Amino acid sequence: MPTDRRTFLERSAAAVGGALALGAARTLAHAAAPPAARESPRPGARASASLHILVLGGTGFTGPEQVEHALARGHRVTVINRNRTRPDFFKGKQGVEQLIGDLSGDLSALKGRKFDAVLDIPTTAPYWVRNAAQYLAGNVKHYTFISTISVYPDNSEVDKDENEPTTPLPAGLDPYTNDSALWGRNYGALKTFSENEVRKHHGERTLIIRPGLIVGPLDRSDRFTYWPVRIDKGGEVLAPGNPTDPVQIIDSRDLAEWTIRMIEAQETGVYHATGPQAPLSMAEMLYGIKAITTAGAQFTWVPAEFLAEQQVRGWRHMPVWMPPTGRTAGFSRYSVKKAVAKGLTFRPLAVTAKDTLEWHTTRPPAEQQRMADGGLAGISAAKEAEVLAAWKAKQASGS
Repeated sequence: MPTDRRTFLERSAAAVGGALALGAARTLAHAAAPPAARESPRPGARASASLHILVLGGTGFTGPEQVEHALARGHRVTVINRNRTRPDFFKGKQGVEQLIGDLSGDLSALKGRKFDAVLDIPTTAPYWVRNAAQYLAGNVKHYTFISTISVYPDNSEVDKDENEPTTPLPAGLDPYTNDSALWGRNYGALKTFSENEVRKHHGERTLIIRPGLIVGPLDRSDRFTYWPVRIDKGGEVLAPGNPTDPVQIIDSRDLAEWTIRMIEAQETGVYHATGPQAPLSMAEMLYGIKAITTAGAQFTWVPAEFLAEQQVRGWRHMPVWMPPTGRTAGFSRYSVKKAVAKGLTFRPLAVTAKDTLEWHTTRPPAEQQRMADGGLAGISAAKEAEVLAAWKAKQASGS
């Protein structure tokens, strides 16, 4: 990438300040939430005790945020990965030790090592948990596993808490398969089994965090990035469903900061990690993003039924959003009360949107073009124009 995370943070400091200045609107500052839910602890505050934290992965999307915040809190960090995603990303960084290892292969670099805590970020396959456990079981005081809300097979109910049934393993699927071709369509089931595998090896010292949609700088999935980029272009923007449709997102930095605090407190159990604390609608999100741009975008709301007729799907073509009816009625309405009670905080949407847009400008041209073409998430300009024209024709005909 043209800039690394540390360079980006320096470049975006001014942008963050500008975004915060816009915070009068509820959509930007979530003013309906109490101050404790909106403000993170003072940046740079040191933990009462320094821990030695092992981070599995650490150089993808959320990993750099976790590592940076752990360092800011005064902890020592060892990362183990293949050193391929961002080679030598932390090279020369004080307080960080790099080990080379493969969760699906050789992890012998962990032999004989002991840690105060483990933060397992990338694991999907239970095999990875078992592979690491041959060195870590009994040698760590606390184990945090980053799971997902996708462990739930049923999204039809609203306000689900952490006690809901999770996805069982399909009959005939080897839970310890190391075949990545099987992971995608069995993602929820394998994450569920991985949670249980963590408990088997690490017992009551386990913290399971189930995030919703994680957003912000470094997210190459474009599942939120599409909106700041598209709105910043201006013009008529296709907006899905009804303005009141609910959405849930969490900034990767809010997730990182809370995770490290939970590790420091040696918290255990299962927690949802998404947000914000107060309900957020699609309109509030889109207009909140618009407020940090100067392009003057205008939104045209198109019903879910018409979008389906046009083969425009929620989440894939209209990122963040899913129709809040039927089997997806509760998709963006998970309860986060338990995590908020343990100090989960949320920065203003303005900051997330501004930083994400700023980061996007640093991406390689091929990645930026991929988004413009509707690659991983979002809709191409040509398809968007086609759907908007069809919707207007339908309205004009009165059909």
